[in-house]
Amino acid sequence: MKVLIEQIPVDKTKNFGTLEYVLDKYSRTWSWKVTGSRAVTMVSRLIPQSWYGEGPNEAIIPDNFQNIQQIQWILERYPMEILSKSAWRRKILKSTPKKIKPKKIEKLSKANPGKQFKGKLLNFQKEGLDFLLKSSGNALLADEMGLGKTVQTLAYISTEKQSSPTLVIAPLVTLRNWQREIGKFMKKKSRNGRLMGHAIPSTTLIRKGKSQDIGKFDFYIINYELLEKRLIDLSKLNIRTLVCDEVQNLRSKSTKKYAAVKKLAALKSIKYRIGLSGTPIYNRGSEIWPIVDILRPGLLGSFKEFCEYFCYVNDKGKAIVLENKRESLREELCRHVMLRRKKSDVLKELKDKVRYKEFIDSDSTYYNKELDKIWKKLETEQKEAQTAFDKSASFHRAIQSERQAAGVAKLPHVINFVKNIMEIDESVVVFCHHRAIHDLLHNSLSEFNPASIIGGQSDNKRQLQIDMFQEGKTKLMIAGLRAGNLGINLTRAKYVIFAELDWSPAIHRQAEDRLHRIGQKNTVFAYYLIGNGTLDDHVAKILVDKSYEIDSIMDKTTESFENKEKAELILAQIHDKLNSTQKTISV
Repeated sequence: MKVLIEQIPVDKTKNFGTLEYVLDKYSRTWSWKVTGSRAVTMVSRLIPQSWYGEGPNEAIIPDNFQNIQQIQWILERYPMEILSKSAWRRKILKSTPKKIKPKKIEKLSKANPGKQFKGKLLNFQKEGLDFLLKSSGNALLADEMGLGKTVQTLAYISTEKQSSPTLVIAPLVTLRNWQREIGKFMKKKSRNGRLMGHAIPSTTLIRKGKSQDIGKFDFYIINYELLEKRLIDLSKLNIRTLVCDEVQNLRSKSTKKYAAVKKLAALKSIKYRIGLSGTPIYNRGSEIWPIVDILRPGLLGSFKEFCEYFCYVNDKGKAIVLENKRESLREELCRHVMLRRKKSDVLKELKDKVRYKEFIDSDSTYYNKELDKIWKKLETEQKEAQTAFDKSASFHRAIQSERQAAGVAKLPHVINFVKNIMEIDESVVVFCHHRAIHDLLHNSLSEFNPASIIGGQSDNKRQLQIDMFQEGKTKLMIAGLRAGNLGINLTRAKYVIFAELDWSPAIHRQAEDRLHRIGQKNTVFAYYLIGNGTLDDHVAKILVDKSYEIDSIMDKTTESFENKEKAELILAQIHDKLNSTQKTISV
């Protein structure tokens, strides 16, 4: 039944059919009669127990709990005229089981952290601590990036009784940062609860996949990819607090890391489960269900129940939260499990963030020539593919090749754009996706001695590059979109340029917020460089559509992708300064 539901496209057309409570002549039982060709087709696909009535445009549905649930699912998506309204109301009230609502989180106040915490919290961070205390540590802290979710979590662990030992699961690039923050903000506590002078809690980074005894520590820190391999070892540690940083890593319930976290979260020793993410929804609203299912199991029902109530299925089989259900989903999350604050709400002194799509030229001859090669190769590989996996892998390789070809085609104009901003003595961060584009940018802009963040760097080298940029030893940072969008602070710059686009708006927001965070004193300008004649414009439109769904669930109001007036003003200033400089030189 689930497969059938997911294959049905959404249709909001009116006059879909009628629904009536009748005494069926054939079965001599009270049943539900559906009329209308489209409604009957839908019923025949969803309710196998149904049969034709007096004609092909009439279906009879047995009156039972399961069938009423299916009819209700159809009504929420395909409006039908209900001819027996009173009977339908009685059946719905009778068939809908009463659910015990979890306790609503009360109004927040400013809580003070326990003595084990040795830092200072801003007022909104004290409210974040109060939220974690009132939710008994089973919650999603979804503040926008740059508002100190790590600090608020450590303040909570320092305040809550019996919170140690703690397991922190995080992306690989943020493990060292967690270790540093623990040492910076927490004092060591002995077994009998006394604070131990200037000592810091013991921590261990778990970096090997081979099963072995881990030992006793206050904090265990591991990345998501290693979790499944060390699950048995971790299960023996009597963990009390589970922290899932960048919890959007658990947005798919079919992955091994989700299954591993689910097992850990169910351990009897675990008392507190905290999820952290400024972007818990990456692409679709339905991604919130697996995350909430770990932090507060049952809050949103089963995945099927969640989808039936909140979602429709698009033409690609993806569950998308209905537009008229997005606000109610946000309210349910905020009422029971999620705290979400935007920087504009709590940091009044923080300047704006402005996004702008800038269309630039690209080498269409090169791009089309490369595209022709890619699709010819794809056609050959599809014919030679022996399995569905081979076909899928071949298709994804072609898409990646196309994105790289688009990056190369517009590269000279990207370099020009970066140089224009660098000429007015500003610090700039450039994000790209492919290693080849990263290398080309690095070589072409070598005169600026750029710092570099890219996948595969050691923790020490990565930190040296960040320090080099933040200390002003270079004014240019070139970073990989996936490698440089987490766990770093790049507030030295106020310009961020996207040389390539990712399919997920969350990736871009995380990258933008490396600059737009506590410590930034300027307006941040984010420029998305769109290559004319490439598929960039299509990708940008998809980003806007996805952003609309995400914003309306997370923040109620949608955030504009661009602000032309401000962005064009700064471009005009750049060109004006460049012209002035050139005139001075010529004189």
